[in-house]
Amino acid sequence: MYQPLDCFPKSWVFKRNDPKVEPADLQEIRLLSEGRAGQVWRDYISEEHTHPDHLTDKDWVKAVKAQVPSGKLQWEKVWDSEQLSLPDEFLSHFAAWGDDTTVFFCCHSDVVFEVKWGVFKRTWKAFLFLDNGPVLVGKKKKQAAQFHSNGWVNLLLRAS
Repeated sequence: MYQPLDCFPKSWVFKRNDPKVEPADLQEIRLLSEGRAGQVWRDYISEEHTHPDHLTDKDWVKAVKAQVPSGKLQWEKVWDSEQLSLPDEFLSHFAAWGDDTTVFFCCHSDVVFEVKWGVFKRTWKAFLFLDNGPVLVGKKKKQAAQFHSNGWVNLLLRAS
């Protein structure tokens, strides 16, 4: 179900001093096995496409009905700043999530991380070194987000 984080070629993003991921949080960041990652990707992101670059408006992530009105936010300015927490507007979208909510940070069909929401909130800056379209979804939750390398994030709602 999981594989060692060191199997991920870019595991260095979680081992930097800036941003610092505390050892206890690092232990909670789980890289799914390729098989399990593929299943999560198919269940939560797309049955047809394996990478965010290939998603179309037939995939819920790109569908107009999934877009939250006024749900396009700038994340990069906060990421570059000394501020440790995610932007307030972003956190408001996920207000219904408890810190123990299981979330998936889906880079593509072979690379999916599983982590608790509380840990993601503390370590988000490390995750966003991987900013080429990943989708953040919560297990059994409708709120979601897709991060883009241009510094913007789209807040989304999954169909129930």
